[in-house]
Amino acid sequence: MSEVVASEIWGELKRFVNTVDRAEAAETVVQILMDNDSDVEDIRTAFKGDTDIKRALTAYLDNDKDYAEDEEEEELEEEDENQDWEN
Repeated sequence: MSEVVASEIWGELKRFVNTVDRAEAAETVVQILMDNDSDVEDIRTAFKGDTDIKRALTAYLDNDKDYAEDEEEEELEEEDENQDWEN
């Protein structure tokens, strides 16, 4: 799905989502877009005026960064353990 089409759908439907639920709904939209290999810059461009999507995208990227950092740390720890076994 195109980011532009997703933006149009979100723009039409978000008014039907309770204000307190919009953040979670925006997170779901971002998650779906990212799961379907959307580019971060394309999402930013398509949703440039939408603060809910901006916040959700920032949160997604922060979580993804934390996850990537955790994976890197685990890989380094495994390498260290393997080296200890070799010595």
